[in-house]
Amino acid sequence: MSTVIDHSPLESINADRLPPEAATGIHVTIHGHFYQPPRENPYINTIERQPAAAPFQNWNERIHYECYRPNAFARIFNNDGEVLGIINNFEYMSFNIGPTLMSWMQEYDREVYERILEADRKSCERLNGHGNAIAQAYNHIILPLANKRDKYTQIRWGKADFRSRFGRDPEGMWLPETAVDYATLAALVDEGLKFIILAPSQAERCREIPTEQNPDPIWHSVGGGQIDPTRPYRCYLPDGRHLDIFFYDGPISRDMGFSDVLSSSDLFIGRLGLAVRGDHRKSQLISVATDGETFGHHKMGTEKCLAYAFAVEFPERGWSVTNFAHYLSICPPTWEVVLKPVTAWSCSHGVDRWQDDCGCGGGGTYHQKWRRPLRDALDWLRDQLEPLFEEAGDRLFHDPWQARDEYIDVILERSASTVKEFLTRYQHHPLSPAEEIDALRLLEMQRHALLMYTSCGWFFEELSRPEGTQILRYAARAIELAGEIGGVQLERPFIDLLAKAPSNLAEFRDGAGVYRRQVVTSQVTFEQMTAHYGISSLFHDYAEQHRLYCFGVHQLDYQRQRMGSLTLAVGQVRLTSEITWESKHLVFAVLHLGGWDFHCCIQPFAGRREYGEIKEELFSSLNQASAAQTILDMTRLFSENRYYGLKHLFPEERYSIMQQLTANTRQRLDQLYTQVYRDNYGVLLAFHQDEREVPQELQVAAEVALSNRGTIACKSLQQATNAQDFERCLSELDAISTEAHNLHCRLKIPGIQQTLEKFTLRALNQLLANEASETLEEEVTLLLKALTVGESLRLNIDLSRVQEIYYTCLYQEIVPMCLEPETQPKNITVDPACRWRPGQMRSLLKLGQKLGIDVNAWLAP
Repeated sequence: MSTVIDHSPLESINADRLPPEAATGIHVTIHGHFYQPPRENPYINTIERQPAAAPFQNWNERIHYECYRPNAFARIFNNDGEVLGIINNFEYMSFNIGPTLMSWMQEYDREVYERILEADRKSCERLNGHGNAIAQAYNHIILPLANKRDKYTQIRWGKADFRSRFGRDPEGMWLPETAVDYATLAALVDEGLKFIILAPSQAERCREIPTEQNPDPIWHSVGGGQIDPTRPYRCYLPDGRHLDIFFYDGPISRDMGFSDVLSSSDLFIGRLGLAVRGDHRKSQLISVATDGETFGHHKMGTEKCLAYAFAVEFPERGWSVTNFAHYLSICPPTWEVVLKPVTAWSCSHGVDRWQDDCGCGGGGTYHQKWRRPLRDALDWLRDQLEPLFEEAGDRLFHDPWQARDEYIDVILERSASTVKEFLTRYQHHPLSPAEEIDALRLLEMQRHALLMYTSCGWFFEELSRPEGTQILRYAARAIELAGEIGGVQLERPFIDLLAKAPSNLAEFRDGAGVYRRQVVTSQVTFEQMTAHYGISSLFHDYAEQHRLYCFGVHQLDYQRQRMGSLTLAVGQVRLTSEITWESKHLVFAVLHLGGWDFHCCIQPFAGRREYGEIKEELFSSLNQASAAQTILDMTRLFSENRYYGLKHLFPEERYSIMQQLTANTRQRLDQLYTQVYRDNYGVLLAFHQDEREVPQELQVAAEVALSNRGTIACKSLQQATNAQDFERCLSELDAISTEAHNLHCRLKIPGIQQTLEKFTLRALNQLLANEASETLEEEVTLLLKALTVGESLRLNIDLSRVQEIYYTCLYQEIVPMCLEPETQPKNITVDPACRWRPGQMRSLLKLGQKLGIDVNAWLAP
């Protein structure tokens, strides 16, 4: 990028408030379909660790880091790679974000979530009330393949989710995979939607809308994707109602996804420019659409290309940045279109990709013969659940299906008051506590029956992939809830149907094998949750009230005792599901025999007397220091024959306990390696100075010793509370880095990168918050030293949040309030009202330079 832009790049686009009159000139809309499938384990409502997403916990976190956050804070750089501007791309692009993804983002990164909402508000202000955001059918099911009730619920949930977040009704809706048929159009019209976005290949024919002057225009066949995407179209239903449709530019959209057109703004703008028609029309729309993850995840760094186009290239060309709703308001359709019967953007066979072995998404050697049996099995399950829902629902709700449509209010806010208000609103009669649980179970059964149709389950080449496994987990949860409500046993016939779905992998054989090996093993019972609580309680001092995933744990009694290498804990807890309000009162006993050996028993609470006897007998056995006798007594006293051990804990807690169990061993090894390193430091250095091969044992000792020393310094930095301690810890890390560099050691210091990132963020916040701090120069020096230490340790320190905070302060306070407008490059003239002195201001600007912010206008020599 060679163009140098103003230090406030937002001004050029914020000033471009499009008039409400008819459209003129070139208008550009770039639509991003941002979506991730729901990934939560349906039993604990939490995304479990996904190793393939490393170094992140799961794919949501990884893609968020690579795409969603970078687009909310997209950088514009000068020629030296310094940040010249930070753009919120969501403020200028049309977008939809899947409701399940937004729910996750709301919890994971509230700052980005709020920035997306703010982007829509600002686009409404800029575009005469028409925001960039559009809705999406709730959990990305293929609407043409859904039955009528599911189709409407998906649309209604999508609308309600959108309204709860953006504070307005959606004008348009993104159809999952742009899959559409006329029944889907009718549902959208019934629900008040105004427009949708489709691929050009989905149109069959079009013509001008008849007028008095031209009552019978000629139809044009456009079935090969030849429809003109520069204008909106009106699609009429058989009853005369209509929905407006935008067709994105297919060739450009494909280039965005599959070529290097986004590698620079010059290429991107040049490619868009080829779409400009030279027929002297009054206005035209250049619209493109692609997966939003293209911008940063699939193609790293391309969000910067968008930001530069929005801030510089489009304004320079006089192109107006708009969205579909706004363009529709200033350029209503003058053409109508007839669609092909059933189509989608990612399948050339209609919607067979989600029901048949059509070849799409095959990945080469794998077949997809499993697709039809999978859909048949889920359709069978859905149809079995429907009469159960109606029969049980009629006893609880005045209208069960209306209650399902409105259940989105509870999904969005599961507080006790919201649930209570919802049940009161739709109850057939005042519900007892047991009936409230059944009501929530019924609605959760239906929620999982909808989630099991998430399109990703069919999209790829193999059923056993995470996406296919996930929708089967939802099916399993629906089956379990059906059994709890109506006593029906649906799992066996469902598995029999899945056996007809052949897997490409011999280890699974078929869908039944996938279900048994990857679904059943992920199911979680109240007893397993209690075992998790009991075993982990040996390593944590839990409060009386504790939240464990989506369960509330009330500790009613707890006693722990150690005898030599044995540790015994006995307790009683009441677990309550935050989702269904189901509750169980359970007793546990857990014996730790040392090392990896745990023995945990669970059973229902049967009364205080029996519980007291269990405690008394078990602790009496422990006092005899006999592990065997204690285990025998546990077996006798607990009626349940199932025992739980370390393997039954959830992965993250299991890993934490494993770390604690090996801590003493690792400490002894660290001491040993450190002694070897100290005793042989001179000879080790001589090997390196003479450029001779170092004995492996000595090199490993050096790396372990220095890494351990670095780990200690890292923990000290985490616990430091004053400047002197910070300085000491950073100096120690710097010395370790120098020593490691001299000895060619590869350091492994767990958490050091995150620690330095948190330190720089906290230090900058504190520095900018201080009013006329007399120690500002020292604080800046300390922060700079932290950055230098990160460089010396060869860490890829993420400075994005630090840059964003500094940049915001620079242009919201430092420039307008402290630096006079007429300031020349060689002078720093501080306004008298500024809280910083000229010398401090120079230190602040030097810090900005180190952070990679363009402050050259004030620091030029």
